[in-house]
Amino acid sequence: MKYFLSVIFILYIAGCNSDKVKPTVDLSLKAGELPTQESWNSEIFFSDSGKTKAILFAGHLRVYERSQETLLDKNIKVEFFNRNQKIASTVTAKRGRVNDATKDLYAIDSVVAVSDSGTVVKTEELMFRNKDQKIVSDKFVTIVSPKETIKGYGFESDQGLRNYVIYNITYVARTDSTK
Repeated sequence: MKYFLSVIFILYIAGCNSDKVKPTVDLSLKAGELPTQESWNSEIFFSDSGKTKAILFAGHLRVYERSQETLLDKNIKVEFFNRNQKIASTVTAKRGRVNDATKDLYAIDSVVAVSDSGTVVKTEELMFRNKDQKIVSDKFVTIVSPKETIKGYGFESDQGLRNYVIYNITYVARTDSTK
């Protein structure tokens, strides 16, 4: 037992005298480029006067206060609600961003918007413009509704995808729903 305690004491002393390992510091990172907040599997509720206007789901979000933007990725989804608190439309995309100053939401990459009436909009980039509550895009858009299929460049709609306009139409096909 005496020898055992002696060995333990010697190892303790030897451990105290060894050089401490200092962590390396990555000086290439700047504090202003790091997010001020970060979250995974998030749900953000947007409401007005106690009524839910939209819910944003994001697999990963990063808030940058200095540039006033929030970056979203890992498959985002936004559900827009009507006056009766029912989902009017849903927008999905691989990634997106929010301009925190204007509250405009940008859905980017493989964007699909679906309304409760069955209208589907596909494009590579879509913006929800907060000031007038419109969904807009200046990219190529395909709209498939129960009545027609329209393709073209430039798009504007209400958030329920009921009243929409394509500015530069390249293709139109009407669906005969009476058959």
